[in-house]
Amino acid sequence: MSTAPVRSPPRKTRRAVAAAEAGRSPLTPETWIDAATEVLVDQGIDHVRVDVLATQLGVTRGSFYWHFRDREDLLRRVLQAWRERATVALTRRLETDRSDPHEQLRNAASLPFRGRAAAKAARIELAIRAWARRDEMAREAVDEADAARLAHHERIFTALGFAAEEARGRAFLMYGYEVAESILHRQGSAADREARRVFVERFMQSRVTPEPEAGP
Repeated sequence: MSTAPVRSPPRKTRRAVAAAEAGRSPLTPETWIDAATEVLVDQGIDHVRVDVLATQLGVTRGSFYWHFRDREDLLRRVLQAWRERATVALTRRLETDRSDPHEQLRNAASLPFRGRAAAKAARIELAIRAWARRDEMAREAVDEADAARLAHHERIFTALGFAAEEARGRAFLMYGYEVAESILHRQGSAADREARRVFVERFMQSRVTPEPEAGP
């Protein structure tokens, strides 16, 4: 009587397991990205891990690998999503909604005051900036976002008639004001913050009186 060796069932590859998980789960890459962003904001970058996210979403780790190669791939996609939402799409909307540079400046100055959306954007940005202090990939994403936003502001001041050098300087000051308001949002009442916004908007459009030339 022959005794043929009993073969173990073939082991499933990680991708096969991921495909099976994906078939049972309605999760999309955006679901994982949004969940990762929430963990980043609430707990910090060290807690953005596959096991933590899978537990939070109520799935096993397998479905993660159907959408992402690894954790690094997910983190890269988190930064890409932030760039698209907070810089590319926002700048495009600001530039197309209003053609008048005065109105564009008013829109830019009002960004920190746009209710829950502004508060959520500020929390995400603070978390990403904290991450960028210790990670080169995040630092490059923040630097790119800052440069793009400054360029948008510079275009506004150029359209308002300021020379290139002064437009760059005013763009930096205006952007610095917006960042400060998003961080210092508890300073003063709503009326105080609105008064600051009006003052900054008026101040940034005022012309600087040139200094008198020194005599011989």
